Amino acid sequence: MKNKYILFGMLHLLLLFSASSCKKKDTAVTGSLAQSPRVVKEGLEFPWEIIWGDDDHIWMTERTGRISRIDPDDGNTVFSFTIDEVQAMGEGGLLGMALHPSFSTNGFLYVVYNYESPAGYKEKLVRYTFNNNSLADPLVLLDGIPAAGLHNGSRLWITDEAAPKIFMTTGEAGEQASAQKTNTLSGKVLRLNIDGSIPADNPFPNDPVWSYGHRNPQGLVMANNLLYSSEHGPGVEDEINIIEKGRNYGWPIVLGPCDVDEGRFCKEANVKTPLWSSGRGTIAASGLEYYGKDLIPAWKNSLLMATLKDETLWQFQLDATGQHVMKVAIYLRGSFGRLRDICISPQGKVYICTSNGNNDKLIEISG
Repeated sequence: MKNKYILFGMLHLLLLFSASSCKKKDTAVTGSLAQSPRVVKEGLEFPWEIIWGDDDHIWMTERTGRISRIDPDDGNTVFSFTIDEVQAMGEGGLLGMALHPSFSTNGFLYVVYNYESPAGYKEKLVRYTFNNNSLADPLVLLDGIPAAGLHNGSRLWITDEAAPKIFMTTGEAGEQASAQKTNTLSGKVLRLNIDGSIPADNPFPNDPVWSYGHRNPQGLVMANNLLYSSEHGPGVEDEINIIEKGRNYGWPIVLGPCDVDEGRFCKEANVKTPLWSSGRGTIAASGLEYYGKDLIPAWKNSLLMATLKDETLWQFQLDATGQHVMKVAIYLRGSFGRLRDICISPQGKVYICTSNGNNDKLIEISG
């Protein structure tokens, strides 16, 4: 009897692997750039988030706890601030950042970071105010989020509307089952009002959870009135997802698109199929941006994604609806090592940061 169950388990794993490896994937073509990338700044230490600010500077977090404001023309750091409470451990530390849509007038800057608490290693969302070339008045908006040395998320996106909302990704912090529990904050996309309160129209009452069943989403961008997220798979099936209210994204039961043996759960749990998935392998999907500029015509109406293990900038050309990938192309493979994040200037220049931990760089692509 024991051997029978062992054989059944082996057959189940074989079926899962075979189905995963046979899924149809978009074939990526190798693209070329009209101009060589320019290194804007060197000597960085695990940069995590880069944002183009309304002040025409690049705002950056580094995992060690530093927030910097960088002049993209000459690479000079014109402002730097360190959050002493940040505890960098493994993949943890100072992570996502976002600027308020009215940052130029109110100075509100939002960050996510990991820290040590009496209850252990945790994650929090904090608002700072930038004024007189200083960050002050920290206000904790959400606290006690489970954290670990891996799978912490976390990206932020703030909507540009009359009543802005904050979207925040969280990883499952190594506790896989928590991703399927809507009463936990790990393995989720969260949605909050700009003051940290819970919107009345969230899918679960008095709960910041917007979507669930996520493993470790490290990219987040809104375009085409859609919210896109990139997510790390466990060895197969990195994903790009369109995030929808109240939807389940499957982890840890479903990997990538629903296979035959996952079909019943997918139907019962209303699992959302990825916009794109990597199939049999992983590329370590990280920062995600939408390119809608004219400077680089080949990238118009595309998602751009930085990857870590794959050390490549990926382009996903979208159709007019934004809900289908029409073409996949790759750039810069192995040129700069691990790529963590992307931001885009109003003129259409693309900036990427590396995550090698040894003389990390901020790089400009202008054509």
